[in-house]
Amino acid sequence: MLARPQLSPDALDIIFRKAQTHTAWLDEPVSDDLLRQLYDLTKWGPTSANCCPARILFLRTREAKERLRPALSANNVDKTMRAPVTAILAYDLKFYEHLPKLFPHNPAAPGWFSDSPELARTTAFRNGSLEGGYFILAARSLGLDCGPMSGFDNAKVDAEFFPPAVKSNFLCNLGYGDTSKLFPRNPRLDFDEACQLL
Repeated sequence: MLARPQLSPDALDIIFRKAQTHTAWLDEPVSDDLLRQLYDLTKWGPTSANCCPARILFLRTREAKERLRPALSANNVDKTMRAPVTAILAYDLKFYEHLPKLFPHNPAAPGWFSDSPELARTTAFRNGSLEGGYFILAARSLGLDCGPMSGFDNAKVDAEFFPPAVKSNFLCNLGYGDTSKLFPRNPRLDFDEACQLL
């Protein structure tokens, strides 16, 4: 059997087994440099035809957060306003305009999507969501805690922050979580409940 390097048990705990969703935050800043590192890890995750449709807006200032406030569900306001950073994870419906750079070995690739708006939308949402998952894992691997969430008005967020071709997917608060405010960890389905071997 081919032996490849694996992450240590401690690393797997940080990324998966002991990581939890945070809703309360310590008063510790997150640097712009760390946010750049976060994106520079996220971008290496695989996407269809290397399409990379995710667009991420990092809200770091009180003014930016106030622009978001009217779109938030009531139970998400306080946790978001207190988080050092709130990322809006979005996807670009015109991602294919970047394919000459991202997928240069097939010049026909942009036409696959520009000629089919429904395929472009499905591809953008699916792969942008994948990149959102990579984003959470990358953040945890860099020592940040995450509070991903729905509970907001997508149309209001899109109108406030994005051009028409970019659509919000989900929000993710970032920072250093207050572990004393964590809820008990919820269970997960066992292998036999969620998987089949055929």
